[in-house]
Amino acid sequence: MLEKVRPPPGADSPIREAVPLSSLLSHAAGPLRGTVSLPGDKSISHRALMLGGLAVGETTITGLLEGEDVLNTAAAMRALGATVERDKSGVWHVSGVGIGGLREPDDVIDLGNSGTAARLLMGVLAGHPITTFMTGDASLRGRPMNRVADPLRDFGATFICREGGRMPLAIIGARDPMPITYRLPVASAQVKSAVLLAGLNAPGRTTVIEPQPTRDHTELMLVHFGAQIDITHDAENAAHISVTGQPELSGRPVIVPGDPSSAAFAAIAAAIVPDSEIMLTGIGMNPKRTGLFTTLLEMGADITLRNERTEAGEPVADMTIRSSRLQGVTVPADRAPTMIDEYPVLAAAAAVAEGDTVMLGVGELRVKESDRLDAVDRGLTACGIRATAGKDSLTVHGCAGSPAGGGTVATALDHRIAMSFLVLGMATQKPVTVDDAGPINTSFPGFVELMNGLGADIRPGTAA
Repeated sequence: MLEKVRPPPGADSPIREAVPLSSLLSHAAGPLRGTVSLPGDKSISHRALMLGGLAVGETTITGLLEGEDVLNTAAAMRALGATVERDKSGVWHVSGVGIGGLREPDDVIDLGNSGTAARLLMGVLAGHPITTFMTGDASLRGRPMNRVADPLRDFGATFICREGGRMPLAIIGARDPMPITYRLPVASAQVKSAVLLAGLNAPGRTTVIEPQPTRDHTELMLVHFGAQIDITHDAENAAHISVTGQPELSGRPVIVPGDPSSAAFAAIAAAIVPDSEIMLTGIGMNPKRTGLFTTLLEMGADITLRNERTEAGEPVADMTIRSSRLQGVTVPADRAPTMIDEYPVLAAAAAVAEGDTVMLGVGELRVKESDRLDAVDRGLTACGIRATAGKDSLTVHGCAGSPAGGGTVATALDHRIAMSFLVLGMATQKPVTVDDAGPINTSFPGFVELMNGLGADIRPGTAA
């Protein structure tokens, strides 16, 4: 029996949220122990729904992340004409309309807090001759969209935005989209993906030139659904990624691995809380997503991989993490695309480490759900940790032990800021308070219960 209604975050999934998410206090934790499966990868979940909606036939998705961001993508694809249903066992079924078959939605599409969903869907819609209105929550409406809209206009699409390229916006898709060649001015998997997705409904080959590598989930999943992707490298080692337009994508089964960005929180908590040892099963280990784990190993973290395998084109493994004495390191700028979402929680590990941790090439953090560089800097300062945020860098002066804590951190509606400082609070002398943990459900439903189940002590509290 299939259900057409949207389930609440975490419904009928292994992880259930039991703690109200408003203001939360994180207290020093005892050893963290246990084996857990994490929610599905958010990036892959978004793409599975979108490509399933563009394919012919049925796509089954196992392990889809049922956070608010992904549920908004499911609702968007349903509004555009795809059939998107969830059965009682938690498997999602998508019946697509084929390339070029999306219909004009009856209402405004609201993507909540998800910049990934918004920017990728802009690419999908740019190649369809329909008019769509798109909006989001206060955070998403404040984020610039021009760097995606600009190359999509070259296909023949029209975008009408607020000042600064901000939502709400109207998208008038190209009636006769033409393939383009576009060189990324900055490393961005979202811009690359939007251009490739727009190229699906254009005749000929659409090419993205990528001077620096970024996550390649879109390319891998396009191949999985039957698209032709060709990748070559020029004399400067820039990747030329081409998609051949107007393919017939076929519905496919997709098994979504555990999200490495979600794994980062539990992994760092285990690394910084003394005498901890946890296992995270079925984690996506795409090398373009694992920069954080590379950095933790450089800092001296005890990490072991087992049962390495491939699922739907994505490498997967089980990961064991034990507490370690961490040393400060310099994280090179060219690693940023492989860990851009993980710098806030890396700052928690850096605060506990001995010596300075210098993170370079992180200016992209200023245009995420919040100005994450500023939010991390302010949060660390509130917890008695010295840090320096530059235009494109962050330096954390580690205390080689347990930081003072005791501060209240303003999350600025940013789920990763909230979770990062709750992790920090597990290793501080005094509890750390986050003023608003509500946005956590956008990406990691069940975070608090999962961490408490491992031995953390996170409780409802009152922000100062």
